[in-house]
Amino acid sequence: MLSPTNPSTPWVLAVVLLGLLVLLVVRAIRKDKREYRRFKRMRATKPRQRQFRRWVTQSFLLFGISSLVVLALAGQFIPLLLDDVNQWNWVASARAAFEAGGALSIGILVAVIVLVVGGAVGGIIAARNEEDIPSLGDVQALLPRNRAELRWGAALSLNAGLVEELLFRLALPAAIFGITGSALAAIVVSLVIFGLLHVYQGVAGIVGSLIIGTILMVIYLASGSIWIAIVAHALVDLRSLVLIPVVLFKVHKVR
Repeated sequence: MLSPTNPSTPWVLAVVLLGLLVLLVVRAIRKDKREYRRFKRMRATKPRQRQFRRWVTQSFLLFGISSLVVLALAGQFIPLLLDDVNQWNWVASARAAFEAGGALSIGILVAVIVLVVGGAVGGIIAARNEEDIPSLGDVQALLPRNRAELRWGAALSLNAGLVEELLFRLALPAAIFGITGSALAAIVVSLVIFGLLHVYQGVAGIVGSLIIGTILMVIYLASGSIWIAIVAHALVDLRSLVLIPVVLFKVHKVR
């Protein structure tokens, strides 16, 4: 790991972060948008399943490896970032309550359950007489259409929960903090990057991802546990890519 006291550390992190951002932005603008447009035209399930498999593999490798590299370089800044954030009154209060095993711990769990179940029920009620489910962003094509695709929906959800939280809630904020020394900049910039990388879903998708990312960041900062954020992220995606297709469209019964 790079030492926080080494004067060259911010420069090394800046070069690494710039290279990673260029890779992610170019991929989002060119590759993701092109692949998603092609995916929306697919009707047969075999090519859809192949694309699901590619997305799971590519996301796991790109975000997973990127997370490991950035954490290997900037991991020393995670406790420094959290110490800085803990000076904020609401975070300090939340962490104290959580570590004491008080009401906040239960509150976070309840909030996640309400978000998942309530969102699913709301979507089902709103879409009872519609072919499409109201959503933030152009994500309708991602909904599994049969039992085989449902497995890939679950894989995408679990994978996103793990690697995206490691990268956007843990690794990138640590690197940005190492460069700027500002916890606020680290949080805000990482959230903006997370939102913009959903450009293939349109403006509504960017806004929706930014909102979800902010909620997940609050959960992470309030609890101090990246694992709670990972579970929450996976549950949110499982709601969209597994629960709603099963409850509303009965895709688990379609071969």
